Amino acid sequence: MTTKPVVSVLLPAYNAERYLPGAIESILAQSFGDFEVVVIDDCSTDGTWELIQNYAKQDKRIVALQNQHNLKLSGTLNRAIEAARGKYLARMDADDWSYPDRLEKQVSFMEKHPEVGICGGSMEVCDQNLQVVSVRRYHQTDAEIRSHLFRYSPFSHPLVMYRKEVLEKVGGYRDEFNPAEDYELYFRIGMISQFANLPDILLKYRVIPKSMTTGGTRKMEEKTIAIRYLYAGAYKMNWQDLVYTWLHQLTLLFIPSSWKIWAFNKFRNVLVQ
Repeated sequence: MTTKPVVSVLLPAYNAERYLPGAIESILAQSFGDFEVVVIDDCSTDGTWELIQNYAKQDKRIVALQNQHNLKLSGTLNRAIEAARGKYLARMDADDWSYPDRLEKQVSFMEKHPEVGICGGSMEVCDQNLQVVSVRRYHQTDAEIRSHLFRYSPFSHPLVMYRKEVLEKVGGYRDEFNPAEDYELYFRIGMISQFANLPDILLKYRVIPKSMTTGGTRKMEEKTIAIRYLYAGAYKMNWQDLVYTWLHQLTLLFIPSSWKIWAFNKFRNVLVQ
């Protein structure tokens, strides 16, 4: 590939051979065709790397890379950003599935709104077999997103599309905020560009028992709270957000993470009406 693609899809993979084919094929089937897929194996111990190599042999749009040692998500994504050649960088997880018009809709929006540095969308939360459990929607406008930035993550991380120039300016992901590295990155992006989410459902988000999102909830909450305090001054945290953060800290002492996951999944959409 000698010409630069419009979009680079960043797809980190670790022990993902079970679901990775579906993720890759959902990207290869996109209605928007001017893209590359940067797939990076983060030292998997199963057949992930062999699978990636096989796909790369079949489709020249796939860039197959393998880490020499385990870099985890932040390090792997930063390597993918460096390798990417596209104007836009689209995130994709190895166990999710993108709707065929996802890239087309996001690119069209970003082309029409040069002030937006990151664009997400709505998603279907699914079980292991991609059967829909619920729909998760996000605030759409920059003003709405900013007004709720201290309450919860404003984007579905595996669904975002960045302008590469914006991501390079803010410096990529920071591993010290793992597993909430995406949330911290959004704050930095918002300091130099605007936010947006499309109303369209663009992704099937697979929830796997004992995954990082469900198993590492307490650590994620602790990092999330630390990030809010870190950017409280830059974003002028109001008193309601401060009280909310204090109450969130208290829940770490008294409420099990499993209860909070249940409550979050049940009531979150009410908050974005």
